[in-house]
Amino acid sequence: MAKTQDFTTIIKDTMGAFPVDTAAFQDAFKTTTNLSEKLSGVALEAAEKSAEISNKWAKDTLAKLGDVSKAKAEPADYAKAATDFASSSAEVAAENLAAFAEVAKKVQMDTVELLMAAGKDITEDATAAVKKATNDVTAAAKKAGAK
Repeated sequence: MAKTQDFTTIIKDTMGAFPVDTAAFQDAFKTTTNLSEKLSGVALEAAEKSAEISNKWAKDTLAKLGDVSKAKAEPADYAKAATDFASSSAEVAAENLAAFAEVAKKVQMDTVELLMAAGKDITEDATAAVKKATNDVTAAAKKAGAK
């Protein structure tokens, strides 16, 4: 009966001849986690500002509804109060939407800035890792050829 060859020793020797440097992976992980932390900060800041705008908008609207809901002496005063509320609400809506747009613009600018910086860091890390790996493989190949 034919016996299959045990390749365990051959694979161990081969893998041992080409060592893997985990520092490159650790650097890439650190770069990624730093980017994630910064992007989370941008998102949380935007959420906080958006919540402040929404809160202020709601308070202003409720205050104006208080004026609309007050009893009036003449029926025409109700129509005027409703008209004033509607025009005031439209004006406030435009202001608040502009404020939301500013928040979104800042998020976009900060994100692009972070991604460009991270891209530069990742490129530098990758270049260094490839250079080191090339040197390691070359040295291992020379060592293996010398045997």
